Amino acid sequence: MKVLVTDPIADPGLERLREAGHEVETDYDVEGEALLDAVRDANALIVRSGTAVTEAVFEAASELVIVGRAGIGVDNIDIDAATDHGVIVANAPEGNVRAAAEHTVAMTFAVARSIPQAHGRLKDGEWAKGEFLGTELNNKTLGIVGLGRVGQEVAKRLDSLGMDLVVYDPYISEERAAQFGADLVDDLHETLSRADVATVHTPLLPETEGMIGEDELAQLEGGYLINCARGGIVDEDALAAAVDDGVVAGAALDSFAEEPLPDDSPLLDVEDVVVTPHLGASTEAAQENVAVDTAEAVIAAFNGEPVLTALNAPSVDETAFPRIEPYIAVAETAGKVAAQLLDGRITGVEVTYEGDIAAEDVELVTASALKGVFEPLEWQVNAVNAPRLAEERGIEVTESKTRQTEDFQSIVRVSVHNGDDSIAVEGTLFAGEDPRIVRIDGFRVDAVPYGHMLVARNTDEPGVIGLIGTVLGDHDVNIAGMFNGRETQGGQALTVYNLDHPVPEAAIEALLADDRIVEVTEITLDGADERQAE
Repeated sequence: MKVLVTDPIADPGLERLREAGHEVETDYDVEGEALLDAVRDANALIVRSGTAVTEAVFEAASELVIVGRAGIGVDNIDIDAATDHGVIVANAPEGNVRAAAEHTVAMTFAVARSIPQAHGRLKDGEWAKGEFLGTELNNKTLGIVGLGRVGQEVAKRLDSLGMDLVVYDPYISEERAAQFGADLVDDLHETLSRADVATVHTPLLPETEGMIGEDELAQLEGGYLINCARGGIVDEDALAAAVDDGVVAGAALDSFAEEPLPDDSPLLDVEDVVVTPHLGASTEAAQENVAVDTAEAVIAAFNGEPVLTALNAPSVDETAFPRIEPYIAVAETAGKVAAQLLDGRITGVEVTYEGDIAAEDVELVTASALKGVFEPLEWQVNAVNAPRLAEERGIEVTESKTRQTEDFQSIVRVSVHNGDDSIAVEGTLFAGEDPRIVRIDGFRVDAVPYGHMLVARNTDEPGVIGLIGTVLGDHDVNIAGMFNGRETQGGQALTVYNLDHPVPEAAIEALLADDRIVEVTEITLDGADERQAE
């Protein structure tokens, strides 16, 4: 597999990819049309903040499996376009967390004690000891806007220095905030009004862009603002004015709306504003960590394993993955079979889990079931974009669980609906790893889900199975296995045949010409090409 790297990352990440047997191409100057040309045959793209990964990139890169961001922020990547094209977007949120948190703490001390200003004056030969009166952090209140990974690490460090913590984050619970000794409030203005120091740790999203402006800064009267997250969250013009006017005592920023910071930025003209050129992740350890983490995400995607840091794909805890992994294929196969058996436009999909599997996080399994449903319709689909496809096409998706099951330790049932009719296909594992289809539309079967299959509905009469075997034999189609189920003696029966070759249309017509044959459907699953080649 080919990995294109368009922003510099640490060598250990590149070495990890090569060790895994992948071709790595680096081009740190490519952009525009040249980028579109370079990415056309790439299976993975690794970037930092310098490369804009737009919809045009995804349209050009038909072989792309994953875009890896060697860092946290992904505002340079069109995630919606990636999802539409079935491309995983993964970042490396853990590798530089400690570095970003430590830089935040350093910036807090720097602005509270005027360290850069005093340093500059002394370098210029001026002993300005009497002109700087600092602020101690002990017994002061820290307002944290966003208690994510970095926010949590900052909370730990500054709590240990004797600060009281107040948090604004609409996406966490009071219990979670309490674990860090923080008081959770549901209003940004209240957080800022209570804070002596406010630090920002949110991603740049439409709802966070410009979220701290003139009105919010007024709530922080006499305090300090720290932003080592993303540029654009804080109104920089308003901040410069607030510090210059003495509304805010000082500010320290490592991220800016435009980078590099323009020479005419008002932030550069205010003495009590400390600025650094986006150094939050600039430690040797952090750069190695994010490079290796990104490489591991790419390798996982290539291997068909869950990408634990994926931002647009269902994920699962690493420890739980071995328990659900076998059911991913079971659900996908059940979805494929159900979709191929149902006539008409699909309007709904229901995925039901029974038994032990119902206790697991099955988001990835459900996405795989949707992938199976949509694949026979010839949509370009995978577990990344399957939920989006369902939403866009108005297909209702429901998921249900029960710990009760009658016959098996675990069952995955995929039901598809077309408004009037529905088909349900159930799958399970034998001996923990052998996938089987065990029910189709209520008929008990024991079918191996592989290759070419023929599903026949017929009246339960003597000679019908023999007829089907004869017709298939007359058309040189060998039966590898057969699994029969019936409602009642003399009622309707359903039989699943595993076949070595596709069924010619003439054979289908010959079968349907017999009044005892109600319906015949050919199913094509993974492995069909291999079986045909044998």
